[in-house]
Amino acid sequence: MPFATNPDVVSVVEPPIAEAKGWVAGRTYPAHRPLLDLCQAVPSYPPAEELRAHLAERVRLFETAQYTAITGIAPLREALAEHMAGVYGGSIDADNVLVTGGCNQAYTLALMALARRGDEVILPLPYYFNHQMWLDALGVTARHLPFRPDRGGVPDPADAVKLIGPNTRALVLVTPNNPTGAVIPPDVLAQFRDVCAEYGIALVLDETYKDFLDPGEPRHGLFRDPAWGDTVIQLYSFSKAFSLTGYRVGSIVAGASFVDQVAKLMDTVSICTSRIAQDGALYALRHLLPWADGKRAMMAGRREALLREFESGNLGFELVSTGAYFAYLRHPFVGETAAAVAKRLAQEHGVLALPGTVFGPGQDDYLRLAFANLEAERMGEVGDRLRGAV
Repeated sequence: MPFATNPDVVSVVEPPIAEAKGWVAGRTYPAHRPLLDLCQAVPSYPPAEELRAHLAERVRLFETAQYTAITGIAPLREALAEHMAGVYGGSIDADNVLVTGGCNQAYTLALMALARRGDEVILPLPYYFNHQMWLDALGVTARHLPFRPDRGGVPDPADAVKLIGPNTRALVLVTPNNPTGAVIPPDVLAQFRDVCAEYGIALVLDETYKDFLDPGEPRHGLFRDPAWGDTVIQLYSFSKAFSLTGYRVGSIVAGASFVDQVAKLMDTVSICTSRIAQDGALYALRHLLPWADGKRAMMAGRREALLREFESGNLGFELVSTGAYFAYLRHPFVGETAAAVAKRLAQEHGVLALPGTVFGPGQDDYLRLAFANLEAERMGEVGDRLRGAV
């Protein structure tokens, strides 16, 4: 008799990006009309040349091949604490930082430390699919915060209060959001923090895309509360701002006592984050913030170009929200599944997008475009192909 696999893992959906890429596997597209891959959010540019040169030297050192402290190398933890305090204000120390293998690992470690089978976690709709997948694997129930297209995709704290019960352990928010691109304003984040503090649950704030916010816009003040560590857990990634997706380096910023508990899990999962990845992240924080700001401006230009396409009209698709890397669209094909629409767009019109259904229930009317994959001057191609699909 074959051995049994954990049924909670078996019940987890297959990775949706791999499935979507399967729609175009083996297909060829003419040179004058290539596939526009707007499926997965991946920087379209390499890491900075000076970062690559730095890592080429670091890899020669014996210490680069060794384990680091479980929570990460001290200089990186110190630099990240200083960076976050500089961006948001408040008091953040190295003891509040744990370096992880990307933001996905930060999420999995944080949620495993917060919740166990039978507990509940509130996820906003549409959710980042890996967030739901991990809760399913843990046997933790996700309670879904309603999607609010009427608020530009910004969730409502009043809706969250209705979902909190005796087994609720955390509320997860992503801002700028994946998949909608929506940015949660500072005052709304403060309201969510107050709700979580009142009910004694964690506010898990995924800020993977924080570096793509308009620098002129105000930042939240959650870390300015001296008791922020009692409620707030921030997740972050170096992948997007510094084009380090394959290096897998991110972080958890939380109360020191929570970091101590997560370190137990980190030790059993991977002992520590790759040293070369940590060296890259440290160099980036020390030397490449202006470089990253240039990339933010470039992404803002791509977003503006996409907005102009929608403002010109006649696309047939409604732009519900956009920001950072993403645009969330309502498709015009009433009664047709999002998966069918997305597959047809990919195979017949050369636009590879994700169907809204991979981001949760009630999303069959929507598609996600990772517009940041495409240069600003090519957004007209996106508009032309969407028009041609209607």
